[in-house]
Amino acid sequence: MKLFPAIDIKSGQCVRLRQGNFEEIHVYSNAPQNIAKKWEANGASYIHIVDLDGAMLGHSVNDEVIKTIASEIKLPIQVGGGIRSIKDIDYKLSLGIERVIIGTKAVNDPGFVKEAINIFGADRIIIGIDAKDGLVAIEGWGTVSNRQAVSFALEMKKYGIHTIVYTDISKDGMLQGPNIEYTKEMVDATGLQIIACGGVSSMKDLEMLQEIGVYGVIIGKALYENKIDLKQAITMYEKVK
Repeated sequence: MKLFPAIDIKSGQCVRLRQGNFEEIHVYSNAPQNIAKKWEANGASYIHIVDLDGAMLGHSVNDEVIKTIASEIKLPIQVGGGIRSIKDIDYKLSLGIERVIIGTKAVNDPGFVKEAINIFGADRIIIGIDAKDGLVAIEGWGTVSNRQAVSFALEMKKYGIHTIVYTDISKDGMLQGPNIEYTKEMVDATGLQIIACGGVSSMKDLEMLQEIGVYGVIIGKALYENKIDLKQAITMYEKVK
């Protein structure tokens, strides 16, 4: 099971939100690249970055910070937030990003996903499904659509998508544990590589997610609040044979 330490960026700073609420924000660092270096030093094999401003505004905002991070660490990086065009994807990849996460655009224009895969390949494109009560949310989580998360994932699978970041909004930033039931449904129903996100607060949470067969887990606030030791978690869940 792959572990992805998360770096959420707003106004150039490393922050965490509660349930995606931009009014409930905590700044952890004014230099996100230093956080990335810390996770690299602790054994991370991949970094997960979200441009929160981009997700809300619909266009990339923190590219300079992301570029700095990519230039200062040797790890592969996946990035989401505000990616709405082929040009956006191309530019992100040019910064040294390994793969991009498409969320809102995939919901509003599913054909865009097919086009992106045709141009860049399925290994460079991830779909981000942010859900509340099983329904897909878009526009930086500000709007909940009428799309069922699992059926949408299956539609993306038809286009050739291999990997999905599945976030349960109600759990995100709350340190109350992930939504095992919905995440398991996503894993079992789609057969895709599901990266679970939202609510991870302890090693026990990682154990439960491993048991339901997720491909990976994004860990955010639990790292910043010292609820999980990244080095220990990697030894237990990523490096096991």
